[in-house]
Amino acid sequence: MDKLEHIFEMQAALNKRIGVDTAALDDAGRAQWVLNYSRAMQQELAELVDSVPWKWWAKYQKLDLQNARVEVVDLFHFLVSAAQTLGMSPDDLYEAYLRKNKVNHERQDTGYATKNADDSRHI
Repeated sequence: MDKLEHIFEMQAALNKRIGVDTAALDDAGRAQWVLNYSRAMQQELAELVDSVPWKWWAKYQKLDLQNARVEVVDLFHFLVSAAQTLGMSPDDLYEAYLRKNKVNHERQDTGYATKNADDSRHI
């Protein structure tokens, strides 16, 4: 089993233990849980920011590398849950990542001077 597949399996088991079966949600439930997971990611992102010295005026701050790493993992938990809520498999996520990464490189190659929402529609 590949690592991403294993992560998806573990996250599905954790979600079910918590009481959320992302595979069994209707569209309204999907929308609600995407919002829930997005809000959770916002909070985890704020916690990540608090792990790094972002107050340029404060001399007491230090990088909390261990906590920053934990916050990244927490973000990943919720990101995988959101992907599962949207019906994405590990292969779906991987393939979409490859396509989007290619788009991002093409944007850089062309200077990314204009916004083109259509360049990601195929993902």
